[in-house]
Amino acid sequence: MVSAASTMLSVKPTGASLLLLYFLLYIAESYANVESSSVSCEECKLRLNKHFSRDRPIYQCMGCCFSRAYPTPLGSMKTMMVRKNITSEATCCVAKHSYETNFGDIMLRNHTECHCSTCLFHKI
Repeated sequence: MVSAASTMLSVKPTGASLLLLYFLLYIAESYANVESSSVSCEECKLRLNKHFSRDRPIYQCMGCCFSRAYPTPLGSMKTMMVRKNITSEATCCVAKHSYETNFGDIMLRNHTECHCSTCLFHKI
């Protein structure tokens, strides 16, 4: 004979396991949706900067450019202090032409044309 207490004890772990599985699947699905929305990035182009465009329009370069990785050439590898097999090249959305303009006491650069080029922090 199976008592009611022993039947209840076997149902509780199964229910908890199903609830945990549902919760983990929910988190995984939510994470996948967030990832896919951030992957798509618009191309590099001029966009109106809403924070500084009060008196007159201020345009800034915004958007995504490509990044690539390739095997490090043997000649370059010999000169490296810390050798690495993969070399990466990143490009950023930067202003091709711009001019300075005042926004109160702050000097801003109003961009007029954009292109993908070497990121400024990589040129140092």
